[in-house]
Amino acid sequence: MKDWRQDMHQDDNGKLPLQLSQKVGLRLFAAGYCTHPEWVTIRGGSLRNCRIPALFACIEHPTFGTVLVDTGYSGRFLRETDRLPGRLYRAVTPVFFREEDSAARQLEHCGITAEQVRVIIITHFHADHIAGSKDFPNAQFVYLPKAYDAVKRLRGLAALRRAFLPGLLPDRFEERSRPIRPDARIALPPEIPFPYALDALGDGSVLAVELPGHADGQIGLLMATERHDYLLCADAAWSGRAVRENRPPHPIAGLIMPDRRQYADSFRKLVELKRRFPKLRLVASHCPEVWREWVPGGEPL
Repeated sequence: MKDWRQDMHQDDNGKLPLQLSQKVGLRLFAAGYCTHPEWVTIRGGSLRNCRIPALFACIEHPTFGTVLVDTGYSGRFLRETDRLPGRLYRAVTPVFFREEDSAARQLEHCGITAEQVRVIIITHFHADHIAGSKDFPNAQFVYLPKAYDAVKRLRGLAALRRAFLPGLLPDRFEERSRPIRPDARIALPPEIPFPYALDALGDGSVLAVELPGHADGQIGLLMATERHDYLLCADAAWSGRAVRENRPPHPIAGLIMPDRRQYADSFRKLVELKRRFPKLRLVASHCPEVWREWVPGGEPL
């Protein structure tokens, strides 16, 4: 196990400097949204419906160029859920999407063609994270092997129970995959509530931490820009507010989770990380605050 402790430390201001091999550029976008009552997403929330964005990240990497983290919804998601059993997905989770909301269209508006995207990191295989994958013909796919192994043979209702729609994955998906090596562990300092990280891109610039529970093999990503340090925590929490106030989702949300105990442990680690290092920017994939404050305009973060 590689030891990263000599390169990471806490300073007196509650910031966690990540001395990674390279800093990256980062922009956040939302490719559509769904709605749920707020009380489902955060303990003690109101009865009103709230909009839950399907965020994706665009990393500008000095070596790999444009790297995406997830892809949000796409028109393909609507087509895949137009008939049973997929129709049940939309019945439980109303989705709002326009073609101009797709990851490919938004990146094109920023001057990035779909062909230029060379890497897509998949945090987990729920449909709202992989629906745009087919739009990027040259991309390789990076993920934790156990995440794909848990769903790759599922079909019909069994797949739906894991929020997985097999038809969303591109042809030759496995051939185009570059899974993260689970044995290439990087030791983190004891102040960090994760025992180790994994080198997502193989160059020490983006570190993956395991955040299971909401989905098998789910990962979060630690990275640094010129301005801030980030943890993209996928669906280990549904909002920054939930983490700040230590308010996990209602137990009913556990109906879609493969392991509620693992989810509780992952959520606890996020709460502890944010408490110890308040300057670390936490990005949950469905956070309304991130949607309002950091997404508009696609400005670099």
